[in-house]
Formats: sequence, C-alpha cells, structure tokens
Amino acid sequence: MAKQDVKQRDERLENVEEALSKTELWIENNQKILWAILIALLLVALGIFGITKYKQKRNETASKLIYKAQEYFGNEQYDMALNGDGNHVGLLDIVNSYGSTKTGKLASYYAGIAYLKQGNYKEAIEYLKKYNTNDQVLAPMALGAIGDCYMELEDLQNAASYYGKAAAKNPNDFTSPLFLAKQGNTYEMIGDYAKALQAYKTLKKDFPLSNEAFEINKNIANMEEKLKK
Repeated sequence: MAKQDVKQRDERLENVEEALSKTELWIENNQKILWAILIALLLVALGIFGITKYKQKRNETASKLIYKAQEYFGNEQYDMALNGDGNHVGLLDIVNSYGSTKTGKLASYYAGIAYLKQGNYKEAIEYLKKYNTNDQVLAPMALGAIGDCYMELEDLQNAASYYGKAAAKNPNDFTSPLFLAKQGNTYEMIGDYAKALQAYKTLKKDFPLSNEAFEINKNIANMEEKLKK
C-alpha cells in the first residue's frame, strides 16, 4: 500500500514537472509577445495617470477663473458674469476653454441661467444642455430651467417633456414635486388632461409631504372632471 502511494506521488510530481517545463518553454518562445503586452499595459497605465493629472490641473485653473464670474452672477450682473469685466474672464470663456472639466460644466449651468434671466432663451437652452452631470440638485434644476425656456418660447410640448425629465432626474423632495406640478400645469395648458392627471397623481403618491402636494387633490379632481366631459 505504501509502495502504491509512493508511486502515485511520483507520478503526480512528474506531471507537475512536465507542466512546468511546458510553461517555461511557452514563456521562452513567447518572450517578445509577453514583453510587448507588459509594455503596452504600462503605457496605458501611464497614459491614464497623465490624463487624470492633466484634467485635475485644468479643473484647478478653471476653479480659480470662475470665482469672479460667480460673484457677478450672485449680484445679478449677468452681462459681466457672462462676458467678464476686462480683467477677469467670464463664464463663456471658461466654457469655451475648460468646458470638459467639472468647473467648466458648472460654468455652462451658470451661463444658461444668466441667459434665462436676461430673456435670451435659445442661448440659455444651448448652455444648459451642456451641463450634463449627475449633480443631485443642479442636474434636475438645469433640466427644469430648459423647460422654463421652452415655456417662454411657447413650445409647450418640449416644456412639458423637460419638466418630466427634471422630475425624474435624481428624485428628491425638493425638485421632483416642483417639476411634476409644472409638468401637470403645462399639460393642462396643452389640453392633455390625461397626462396632467398622471403628473398630479404621481406627485401625490410619491411626494405627499411636499408643499406642492397640499392642494393637489383639487387639481386631480379638476382633471378627472374634465376627462368625463
């Protein structure tokens, strides 16, 4: 029995040694390919690191430049915020030069809102659409602002569509009920009472404690009455 165990162990060792020999032979025959793969992986890693550092540096620069524009924006000096004051660049320059950075996208949002406040709705839409981030509050606010622009342009279908997108973006108790209410009101203006009713019912169901939900039953009853006619 002991001899048989020894024999089986020896066979296993021989199999392992044979496998190792084949592996060593394969490595020896494919050294050039392996080195090429290793170098390629190293270059990719270095490239990713370099791009990340480059983006960080650009974002830091943009963060320094946007400070004055934000100050003008906060003071409702929208033209200065957009175009700068001669000594400091404005939001538009920051978007053009650093639009792909986090700060550059924030500049797009500010520029869009500034244009909206000025009544330049088409320009506002253009810049608000560039703000394609997933910020918990600003992302839905940007979509809702696009809806406001379309409302001002009397494009009610697009307004209702963007209010719906804003309500569904990062659902929360602040922006979602606000834009569901706007969407319902817009569909009422269009005369699409079924979609208005749907928006109001969603508001009541999902955000019952919101300010917009306090008198929503009146809106629901009104839409249900209109749909009976």
